[in-house]
Amino acid sequence: MEYILAHDVGTTGTKAVLVSPAGEVAATAYAPYPTSYPRPLWAEQEPADWWRAVGQTAREVLERARVPASSVIGLTFASQMLDIIALDAQRELLGTCISWLDCRAGEDARRIMGRLGGPSIFAALVGGTITGKDMLPKYVWLKRNAPDMYARTKIFIDCTGYLLLRATGRVAFEWTTASVTGLFGLKSKTWDEGLMRFFGLDPSKFPELVGSTEVVGNLSSEAAGHLGLLSGTPVIAGAGDAPCAAVGAGAAGEGEGHLCLGTSGFVGVMTHRRVTGRHGLATIQSADAEKNLLIGEMETCGECLNWGARELYGRAADAETFAMMDAQVETTPPGAGGLLFAPWMYGERCPIGDERARAGFVNLGANHRRSNMTRAIYEGVAFNLRWILDEVQSLYGFACPSLRVIGGGAKGRPWLRIIADITGRRLEPTQHPQEAAAVGAAMVGAVGLGLYPNIEATRQVIQPSEMVTPDAEQHDAYARAYRAFKSLYPSLRGLFHTMN
Repeated sequence: MEYILAHDVGTTGTKAVLVSPAGEVAATAYAPYPTSYPRPLWAEQEPADWWRAVGQTAREVLERARVPASSVIGLTFASQMLDIIALDAQRELLGTCISWLDCRAGEDARRIMGRLGGPSIFAALVGGTITGKDMLPKYVWLKRNAPDMYARTKIFIDCTGYLLLRATGRVAFEWTTASVTGLFGLKSKTWDEGLMRFFGLDPSKFPELVGSTEVVGNLSSEAAGHLGLLSGTPVIAGAGDAPCAAVGAGAAGEGEGHLCLGTSGFVGVMTHRRVTGRHGLATIQSADAEKNLLIGEMETCGECLNWGARELYGRAADAETFAMMDAQVETTPPGAGGLLFAPWMYGERCPIGDERARAGFVNLGANHRRSNMTRAIYEGVAFNLRWILDEVQSLYGFACPSLRVIGGGAKGRPWLRIIADITGRRLEPTQHPQEAAAVGAAMVGAVGLGLYPNIEATRQVIQPSEMVTPDAEQHDAYARAYRAFKSLYPSLRGLFHTMN
């Protein structure tokens, strides 16, 4: 049997998934790596850690599946986005990778939007407003604060580009990850050199662009030895983790939506339309060359539950702890006794774009117990997701009555029930929710290898495991708490900016 080896290279680790062209998962393997925080607001990673993890998990997954290297017909990646890597003329790293978590360029983001007339005009031009976590202000920050490093930089790449370089020796920037730089034309599929020059950036420092389904090259002998694969194995560009997740969710048709309940979370809708980003929503290139991905990301989704496991229960954020939390939530009435939780633990992108926002319990009283706090966390994330979905519908007309659900949170039935009731949407968790990005990357690879005519044709192999239908009475009962939740940010914004 033939397989495609896909790596989901995330923030906390890399997951290798061996996938058949029919979407069947043969085996998975995972390897973690650290993120360093050398200064306040800074977050960095070592790209060598990614490549080490890719090699380790590739070998492990082949061993677990008892599959020979000759059965692997392609290699591809679903990679973290919004990160910056600088290479010198010899293609050697100049420092570490600036992670998507990094907020150092907040002031540069505000200056950039000011130069184009403010956030609204900026969003109209490039598809959304920006914060210090975005790539354009980070490029500008590097030129302003590290001029020697900027001058020595021959080429800028990102996580995907680094992996493709290590695998094939070719330097390239993939479309979906390029589209979040703020310097990519969604219509032309080219770099916007005029915008680069406007912000004082050198267009020659940005490499050639490749589509998600393009075969970038063949696996070099050195890379093949590292991964335990055959030299010459085709390497398909793949895409960013979010665009791959849309494919892996089986929501690649026009107007189809999906919901990711991972460490961070997002709502995504595939569309042919090129719409202007507003209220934190952004339009990026999808893995399908003919479609875009309208996406609203919340920075801390499952991480809010992880925090609750650690700090409220003093336990590891594992399946046993989540089962305990689920049990408490199920026996606690909806509404958490009037307790609200704001889920913005590391700033927020959507539906509010503010890196200074933070989380908090509001209306906490002596009558509340740990179970109320736990339920409030589950509900707070769901309220934020409903806010994003309501914006998607009111601004762009995408109702998304049903949503495919992926990510680790898709396995938590009580949380799915709460999200369904609060949002009023039918939820359809997929059969491999935690492998969705990698499965999506494999399907992108299958298109690149000619096994499917296009991305939309891969929807047939991705099926839901169940359906969670909202309770209309519960949905109506949550209305008052939802209105109160939406008032939290405007009430607390001044405090956030004073404290942070």
